This record gives sequence, C-alpha cells and structure tokens, in this order.
Amino acid sequence: MSLPPRALEPSVQEHLRLEAFEGKFDVKDFVGTISEKLIAQSKADPGPFDPKPFIRTFEAAVDKLIAVRKDVQAKTEQMEKSVRVAERDYSKKMADLNRGFEAVGQSFSGMETKMNEVGRTAIRIGEQMESVHQQRQRAQAAYDLIDFYGQFAKDDTTRVDALKKEGKEGRRKVAVLLRRLATVAKEVDLPHSDKTRENIDRYCEKFEKDMLHLFDRAYRRGDPKMMHHCAQTLLDFNGGHSCVQVYVNQHDFFINRVAESANIDNELWGALPDPDASPPVTESGLQDLFAEIRNTVGQEAQIVQAVFPNPAYVMQVFLQRVFAQSIQHHLEQLIARTLNMPELGFLRVLQLVHQQTSVLVEDLKAYELPSVVPRSPIDAAGFDRTVKGMPASATSNTATAATISTMLETAMEELFVPYTEGQRYLEKESRSLSELYANYLTKFTRYHERTGVKGKSSMFGRMVDQLSAAAATTSTSGSSTTSAQAAAALMRFGGLSSSADRAPEKTGEDPIREEDGILSVEVAERMLKWHAEAIGRCVELSPSGDVPKHTFALLRVLSAAIGNSYIETAIESAQARLGAADSKTEPSMQPLTVLREVDLICHLWQRYVTMALLPLASSSVTVRREMVVFNNQAVSRIEGGANQVTQKLTDAIITWLSAQLAKQKKTDFKPRNDDLSFARVNTEPCVACCEMLEKVRDAAKANLSGKNLEVFMTEVGVAFHGLLLDHLKKFPVSATGGLMLAKDLKSYQDTIDTFSIPSLHERFEFIRQLGNVFLVKPDILKSYITEGYLGRIDANLLRPYLAQRSDWGQAEKGFNDAADGGAASGADGQGVRDRFGMGRLSMIMKDLEPLREQISIPSMPMHGMSHLAGNLASSFANARPSRFSGTGN
Repeated sequence: MSLPPRALEPSVQEHLRLEAFEGKFDVKDFVGTISEKLIAQSKADPGPFDPKPFIRTFEAAVDKLIAVRKDVQAKTEQMEKSVRVAERDYSKKMADLNRGFEAVGQSFSGMETKMNEVGRTAIRIGEQMESVHQQRQRAQAAYDLIDFYGQFAKDDTTRVDALKKEGKEGRRKVAVLLRRLATVAKEVDLPHSDKTRENIDRYCEKFEKDMLHLFDRAYRRGDPKMMHHCAQTLLDFNGGHSCVQVYVNQHDFFINRVAESANIDNELWGALPDPDASPPVTESGLQDLFAEIRNTVGQEAQIVQAVFPNPAYVMQVFLQRVFAQSIQHHLEQLIARTLNMPELGFLRVLQLVHQQTSVLVEDLKAYELPSVVPRSPIDAAGFDRTVKGMPASATSNTATAATISTMLETAMEELFVPYTEGQRYLEKESRSLSELYANYLTKFTRYHERTGVKGKSSMFGRMVDQLSAAAATTSTSGSSTTSAQAAAALMRFGGLSSSADRAPEKTGEDPIREEDGILSVEVAERMLKWHAEAIGRCVELSPSGDVPKHTFALLRVLSAAIGNSYIETAIESAQARLGAADSKTEPSMQPLTVLREVDLICHLWQRYVTMALLPLASSSVTVRREMVVFNNQAVSRIEGGANQVTQKLTDAIITWLSAQLAKQKKTDFKPRNDDLSFARVNTEPCVACCEMLEKVRDAAKANLSGKNLEVFMTEVGVAFHGLLLDHLKKFPVSATGGLMLAKDLKSYQDTIDTFSIPSLHERFEFIRQLGNVFLVKPDILKSYITEGYLGRIDANLLRPYLAQRSDWGQAEKGFNDAADGGAASGADGQGVRDRFGMGRLSMIMKDLEPLREQISIPSMPMHGMSHLAGNLASSFANARPSRFSGTGN
C-alpha cells in the first residue's frame, strides 16, 4: 500500500535543484541533508520509530530527481544539436580560410621570385657601380699622384704641407701619398726625374723625422692616443720599424740596466766549485733581473696593445732585445766569474741559468698577442699594388708574425749556443768529471802505484800506459778528443806517468797511508753522486736527440774511473800481494775484504746504470745496445779479476796448510810413554791448521755470501781433505799414538763441521773412521774395516794406512788371509770395486763443478798427493750415505 506523497520542505527542495549538482556532490551529505529534520523529529517522538515520514520524503525526492533528469536530458539533446550545427559551420569557415591562405602564399612566392630577380639585378648593378667607383678612385688617385709628383718636380710642397696640417687624418693621407710617390719616383725614368726623386726622398725623411719627434713627445707626455696615431701613420708610411725602434731603445728597462749589478752572493760562489755541495738553484742577480723582466713585460703587454697596431711584432722586438742585451749580458758576467774556477763551476752556472731561463720563457708565453697586422682604412681603395707601392716592410710584418712562444724558444736556444754547440758541452762535462775523479783518487792511485804493484805485467801498469797513450792521441782536426782529455786529466790529477817516465816518489808529497788504498762503498757512492749530477745537466743542456749519445759518453768516463782506476786497481794490487807473499808465512785474509767491497760497489754501480742511465738511451736502440755491451764487458773484466784473487788466495791457504802438516814430527804419533806426551791435547801442526781454518771460515762468512761462500769453503775443505789422506800415510802410529792421532782428526772434523757444508762433513767423517784403524785391536781389525765408511773401500787401498800401525808386522798375515778368502768367496764373486760402486767420488766432484763455475774458481791442486791417495779418495765417494749414492746400505 503506497503512502500519499508528502510535500517537500523548502530546504529539501533547494537541494533538489539542478544547481546543487553542478559543484562537488557527495551522496552521504545529500541524504543526510534531506533526512536531517526527519531524524530530529523521530528522536523527539517518544513512541516507536516511524519510517513513513522518511518513505514519503524520499519518494517525493526521487520523483523530483527524475523530473530534473528529464530536463537535463532534454537540454543535452538540444545542445548537442546546436554543437553539430556549429561544427559544420566551423569546418566550412576553416576550409574557406585555408583556400585564402594558399592563395596568399602563392602570391608571396611569386612576389619573392620577382624580388630575387630584382635583387640579383641590383647586385650586378652594385658590382658594376663599385667597379666604376674603384676605377674612378684609382683614376682620381692616379691624377692626384701625378699632380703631386708634378708639384714635387717644381719643388712646390704647399699642397702637401696644407694636407699635413689637417690633423690626424691629413697626416695619414700624407703618409700613404708619400709612400706611393716614393714608389712611383723609383719607377719613373724621365728627364729631370732624379731631381724630383731627391725632392720626394728629402720630404719623406723630413716627414718621418717629424712623426718620430711627435711620437717621442707623446711618449714623454704619456699620451697613448697620440702615440697610437703616430704608430699607425708610420705603419702606413714605411711599416713602422723606426717607431718601434725608438720605443724600444728609449725604454727605461734598457737604460737603467746598463750598469753592472753589484749584487754578489759570496756564499753561492764559494760553494760552486765544491762537488759535494748541492748545485745552486738561484742566483740573486739573476733572480732580480728575471723578476724585473716579468714585471716589465706584464706592463708593456698592455701598453703595446693600446699604442701599436701590430702589438705582436713590437712585443717580439722588445723580448728579443731583452734576451740579446740584458739576459745575455748577465750570463756572460756569470760565466766570466767562473774562468778561475774548475770547470764544474762553469757547468753549474750554465745549468742554473738554463733552468731559470726555461721558467722565465714559460711565464712569458702567457703574454701571447694576436699576430695579425691590420690594414689602413685608406688602403681599402684597392689601388694597384704597383702604384700603391706597399712597402716590403709591411708585408714582412705579416710574414714574420710568428708566435711569441716560437720566438722565445728560439731566443733561448741562441742564448746557449756558444756554450753547447757541437761537442763543447760534452767535452767540458767529461773533462770536469774526469778531473773530479782523478783528484779524488789521487792518494788511492799513488798508494797502489808505490806499494810494489808496478810490474810490467800488472793491470795497473798496463792501465797507466794505456792512459798515457790515450792522452797523446788527437782527432783528425788536430784537437784532443773527449777520451784523450779525460785520460790526460786522470794522468795529471792522479799523479801518474807511463812506465817509461815513472820516477821515484817525490820528497814533497804526503806520506802514503794504508787506509788510502782501501776500497770503500762511501767513495763509490760519492763518485756516483757526482756522475748523477752530471747526467742531470746532460739531460737539461743537451738536445733531446743527443741525450743517449752523451749519456753513453759519460758512462765511459764513469767506467774508466770507478771500474779501471778504482776497482780493477785494487783487485790487481790484491793479486800482486798474494803472488809476492812468502809461502812460509800465514796468508792474509785481507783479499776477501777487497772482494766484499768489490761486490758491494759493483752491485751499487750496476743498479745505478740500470735504473738511471739505460732509460735515458731508450730512444736510440743502437746506443742502448752499445751501452749494454760496454757495461757487460766492464763487469766481466772485474769478475775475472775477482776470480783470480779467489783462486790465488785458495792456493795460498792450501800451501800454508800443507806446510804446517809438513812440520809433523815422526814421534808425534809414536810417543814415548811419559807424562809430557800425554799431556798435550793436539799436536802443534793440528793446532796451527785448525786455527787457520777457523780464520778462513770467519773471514769467508764475513765477506762472502751465497754460492760464492759455499764454493770457496768447499774448495778449501776438499783440498785439505786430500792433504790429510796423503799425510796419514807418512807417519807410523803406535797404540798410544793412535789416541793423539784420533784427537787431531777429531779437531779437524769439528773445525770443518763449522763450515756447514754437508759434503765436507761426509769426507771428514771418513777421515775420522780411517784414524780409528790405529786404535782397534788386531783381532777385530778385519771386522772393523768392513763396517761404516771403510766397508765400502777396497781393502787393498787401506794397506798403506794399515802399514803405519806399529803392530802391523804381526797382524799382516791374518789380514792377508782374510782378504784372500774374501776374494775367493762365491757369494762375493764380483770385485770389491764393483760391489761397492767405486769411482763415485769423481761423480761428486763433477756435481761440484757447476758450483765452482759460478765464481770461476779452478779446482785446487792436491799438493803431494800420490796416485794411491787418489784411488782412496775415489773409493771414499762410495762411503757416502744412500741419500747421496741413491742406494741403501
């Protein structure tokens, strides 16, 4: 059952109007607004909730909303019809407009085509008019030129003077006119033309003087505008060279620096010839000069740009004058002060000035100015060049408008050419370095020359003779070569003379001390430091292409000094001392000290060559290869000399040990039964040999290392082992003497064990067991020699040692029977030598050969060793443990 509709409240009707839905619409707010009063009435009614008012209100609202929707739809349809009609009208209007624009575009295109045709015609007319105008100007200029020429022929300058008085523009016109007249006057060949030419030249000179005078007055007043006018006028007249020269010549910088600077740095000049002092990095006078140049150039760059139309050319002239006058004059003053100094002073000053000048040049490159020479506006008329007579100076300005950077580099190069051209610098550097080395090694060379190392076959004597011959050689041009000068310096400062001219020691010289002839790493470091400074100068002063060649030349100087004059001289002296030493006296271990210093110096030298010199020759593969070959040859000579010293020292040690063993008394191992004999711990030869071996060990470990130490001590131990094998066959041994022999052999073994050489331990263990054959009883002798190391030795080889037993006569028969039985045994059908692998000692010696070759020490001779001892030594090789022989026992 439907309820009757309820009339809506006015407030509700307001919310149902179309305008309420045009803004922001919220359903919850809309429903809440409609039912707001209904909810309030429902709450006020105390009875149960009555939904009817809500239903009637909402139904009325829905009906109202439906009606609103219909109205909206009707309006929408009407508006859509209107839009469609408007769109059709708009499309028609746009089509009409497009057709109109296309017609306008076609009209403009046609008009543009016609305008282009008119423009081209106008351009042709303009070109023709310009050509006619130029011809008219040329004709007018030619007329004026002929007219002025005629006036000068009549010596009438009234018109020219009047033109000159018209001010700046008049003076510029006169400058161009006079330049053209001067050119025409040179070409005209008519009667009385010489007089006309003289009149024109005279007037030109007067005009130039007037302009220069005007420029000078403006310069003194400080009027840059007038100076610019004069410079531009003179540029149009004759290129402006005279104006530039006046400006540069009258500059205060050159006038105020005419007097010689009185600023002298005594500390610098005092340390300059000292090679141990650091090279100077600055000189007060030079520093002040360069500071003033920087300030002056900074100011002049601004003035020149404001005054001169060609500032780059003017700045180049100014800087050339600075280098040619101020810097060169100061350099010559510095060089003159080094004339009474060693050449090191000259070289250091040259390097100092070169370094400071390089920095100055880099600073001045910042003032690079445009190098374009502007043309005068009057020249725009295009008058024929032959008529205008463009001066050669103006065209040369354009041609010589090189950059300021290029000019500065050229000026700096020309500044040092007198001192570095050709071989001048290299000869001075080599001579200076040679003089320093020779003077430094004077006492060293005198010591080795006057301590008996002067024989004809000595390396020192040969070196001195070679230096004397080299000093006497000259080049094909008659001048001394670098090598000859270096050799002469070594001869002069070292106090050397050839073998033919060598005289006794002079009475006025300082006495020779022992420390003067000792090699020192500090001396080598000092020599390398001087050489490194010379190399630094070489890189600084030599052209980059000559650096590898000059570095090689200085390497030869270093090799001659540190290699020939220092290291090889000490090695030769050590060889001579070893050769001249008395074999009866204990050999000195001092040569090992020499070898240690040689090793350290050579290592330092080669590190310097590898890290400092060879990289400088990387740009020339040929020079670098020659340097490597030359350096390797020098080192090979030194290594050969060191090997000879080691060989002679080893021979001397073995000879002395042999002499001590020869002092063994026949009764040492067959003593009398007294307390004195048994009170001795070791025999005198044993004590002497052990002390000598300990000295050799201590000296070798203190001065040698690595394989050199191992091979040297192995050679000494092997040679002494051979001496002992031969020594034991010479002395009869009693039962009590065997105890003394065992103590001696134990001392030998203990001493050799301190060498820490495994192969020597095996050899001397065999010696100890061999000595025990004199201690065992006769009844167990047969079994003892078949055990241990002796068990691997042929019994027949032991007979010479067994024969030294005092009771051998009684034990010999039983020993022979045992030996015969052993030889006839079926189980031991092979010979003793085959069973025990005889001859393996030779294999040990072959294994030691590579060690020996590493320091090129020949095998030491086994003095007095018989053929039997050699066989015994060979058999001892088989007595080594299985880790050496490769087989088990």
